[in-house]
Amino acid sequence: MATEAKVAEAKALAKYVRISPIKLKPITDLVRGKDLEEALTILKFTPGKGSELIEKVVQSAAANAEANHHMNPDNLYVAEVYAHQGPTMKRWRAGSQGRAFKILKRSSHIGVTLREKE
Repeated sequence: MATEAKVAEAKALAKYVRISPIKLKPITDLVRGKDLEEALTILKFTPGKGSELIEKVVQSAAANAEANHHMNPDNLYVAEVYAHQGPTMKRWRAGSQGRAFKILKRSSHIGVTLREKE
């Protein structure tokens, strides 16, 4: 029986964030697999609301790694980052001649996993 060493990882999750996952996914692709410092630098200089939200979750995961798992922040990298679809609020806008137009206000769940380099 082969025993595998348990890889220490720190996670952070932001749920019900009021931005569409379609707008977040290109930003998640920028930082996936990068070192922690490099990922935070990329997010800091990427324009848009989505990069600020993802940066906040990455910083939270880094704080969790330091405080809860006693990991060295210099050895951390972004192992996983995702933006999944959350619940959608459905609203209506009045149109001409008694019509109604659907408005979908989408939300996301952002998750980040940090691991130590071996």
